[in-house]
Amino acid sequence: MEESKKIAAKIAVVYIVIGALWIIFSDRFSLILAENEMGAYVFFQRYKGWLFILITGFLIYILVYQRASRLVESAEKLKNKEKQLQKSNQHYQSLFHHNPDAVFEITREGKLAALNPEGEEIIGRPVDDLKGKPLDFLIHPEDRDYVKELFRKTLLGKPEKFEMNIFGKSGNNRLLRCTLLPIIVDEKIIGVFGMARDITHYRENEEMMIASEKLSVIGQLAAAVAHEIRNPLTSLKGFVQLMQVTKKADDKHLGIMLSEIERINLISGEMLILGKQQDILFGKEEVNDTIKQVIVLMEAQANLDNVGIDFAPSQDGPMFVNADQNQLKQVLINIIKNGVEAIDDHGFVKVVTAKTETQALIKVQDSGAGMDQERIDRLGEPFYSTKEKGTGLGLAVCKKIVERHQGEITYESEKGKGTTVTITLPLS
Repeated sequence: MEESKKIAAKIAVVYIVIGALWIIFSDRFSLILAENEMGAYVFFQRYKGWLFILITGFLIYILVYQRASRLVESAEKLKNKEKQLQKSNQHYQSLFHHNPDAVFEITREGKLAALNPEGEEIIGRPVDDLKGKPLDFLIHPEDRDYVKELFRKTLLGKPEKFEMNIFGKSGNNRLLRCTLLPIIVDEKIIGVFGMARDITHYRENEEMMIASEKLSVIGQLAAAVAHEIRNPLTSLKGFVQLMQVTKKADDKHLGIMLSEIERINLISGEMLILGKQQDILFGKEEVNDTIKQVIVLMEAQANLDNVGIDFAPSQDGPMFVNADQNQLKQVLINIIKNGVEAIDDHGFVKVVTAKTETQALIKVQDSGAGMDQERIDRLGEPFYSTKEKGTGLGLAVCKKIVERHQGEITYESEKGKGTTVTITLPLS
């Protein structure tokens, strides 16, 4: 409305100015003609009104044309923008409604604003029942505080990725992998977009693969552990037979016997812990202690293969990581076992730990045959193995476990110079 008033006022002002100028100059021109040429004066007086109309009409036409062309151009631009907006809206609606993942919109207050059909399917409730309500009652109590903190960070402009448990259809527990993104309009965050994928069955299959591979490793270690236990048992048997003959108990012999029994107990205990079916439980674990426990188990196979295992722990103090100890042991056993098997005879496997400000580093180096780059690039692929009878699942499981611990596993190798496996985990 204000713009219309401005245009009308501008035309009126132009008309008034032209009229005033015409009156002033036409009167002066008339006086000049009256003094010099009466015929011309009469002609001018008769037609000066028409001349004024012609001049003002032409000038007003130019003004109106300029303004009208701008308005038409603006209208065309607006029309094109509306078409683009409609297309963008259709793209958004298509992405929203036909997305195979759950897509939802949450207000700054944490209330649901929109939910796509896949989200309704995962939750098991229609959007009309949930719209305008907070969703924290759907989140598992153990994850609520954690998710609320991530939501708060997203409202500060930081996208977040995480996994959480919710109560899905029929109240059953579902595991979702989620992403939260801030909604920014006019440089203000007005809410949060979220995407979630149901990975419950995927995680169950993953757990089955990890458990299957762990049992396979335990089976392969069993023969070496049995051989390792047989040696102290032979010593114990010999000392017991000696005591039966002499009817005496030598303190020196008793010390050796207790030491051998302790070693048997340590090895069998580690085997039992590794083989026991346990729930995944992340906690604060000390990396060097875990490696020492693994080496107790792996020394049995290393001794059979004439391979030495050296451990050089970090000199910067303890290294704590947030991990499931059983799964961390499984990774280390797989890596060290691969190193031992890569050596033909009389070699070594060296385990080195170090830490930076934010990460714990575990390096497992072997003096084996090494590999070319083509094989290194494929390590970690399921069912790809460099061993004649290997399944190819060992390193695939290791990679999956390390990624679950927010870490990374890398390989370096050279033909004839051995292989180095580096595991990086974030410090707790």
